[in-house]
Amino acid sequence: MDDTHKEWVLNALLALALFAVPLWAWVAGEPFIITLATRVAILAIAAVGLNIALGLGGMVSFGHALYLGIGGYVAGIAAHHAFNGTPVLGLSGTNQMLPIWALAMLLSGAVAGVVGALSLRTSGIFFIMITLAFAQMGFFFALSWPAYGGEDGLPIFMRNQFPGLNTNRPWDLFIIAYGVLMLALLVFALLREARFGAALMAIRQNPDRAAAIGISPFGIKLTAFVLSGMLTGLAGAMMADLTRFVSPAMMAWTMSGELIVIIILGGVGRLFGPVAGAAILVGFEVFFGGLTEHWKLWLGLVLLAVVLFARGGLIGLIAGRARHG
Repeated sequence: MDDTHKEWVLNALLALALFAVPLWAWVAGEPFIITLATRVAILAIAAVGLNIALGLGGMVSFGHALYLGIGGYVAGIAAHHAFNGTPVLGLSGTNQMLPIWALAMLLSGAVAGVVGALSLRTSGIFFIMITLAFAQMGFFFALSWPAYGGEDGLPIFMRNQFPGLNTNRPWDLFIIAYGVLMLALLVFALLREARFGAALMAIRQNPDRAAAIGISPFGIKLTAFVLSGMLTGLAGAMMADLTRFVSPAMMAWTMSGELIVIIILGGVGRLFGPVAGAAILVGFEVFFGGLTEHWKLWLGLVLLAVVLFARGGLIGLIAGRARHG
């Protein structure tokens, strides 16, 4: 079996495991495990978004927590006004996930368009620092926004609803997150296989040569950056519903770092890299976090080992070097 087939088999096993473990927990009456699996799925969605920019386009954004936070605040503010029966910007609040998701993706995409239009005029460390600067601006804005909790955050008293399902039940919420994750992975796979993905990876490898054959590096990379922000914003709205709380911490630079760590652990540019990386991160947090408050030390050692000895992440270590781009 060649490396490509190995990776597809591994992807299928990861998809099956992510579904089977919470299914067992549902049958066994273990809602905490279902909630952990839901968190893995939502973090993976956010990382799939970043993987479009980083894995396909080589854009090391250290500010993707900004879009996670935008999505979270859209969900939180909509639920807050729906619960209190008060309007926001002349419109009534809503507790329906689908319109909230649409608005979260729209706003996140719009902000990503502005950030991308400015930051993509630079490269390397300057690009990284500009994306970080914008995220910190969002963080401090949310921190000083007393109408929606400021540094104390905004609780969501009434979880937003999804048609036909009871989102107050852990299994139903997991099914929603799992379904969205599979759709996000499908979008990533289609982008990677399309001419757009080929152009994006060509720009990553040699922007001057890509421009010489008629490919617009700026336009292609900006489009990818906007799509990336939209997916991460969607994950933010879902994370707010999972935790029933949103705070400026969602926009902190440490959250951006976690998303990058997830991709590195799973495999940069790999289809199921975000799933594997999110599972590793949550697993370390739960297992080692129960043993010591310094659990991130052990995660750091694993990350160091991956960077030094397994640059393809967990997926590359098991399936081999073959990947697109």
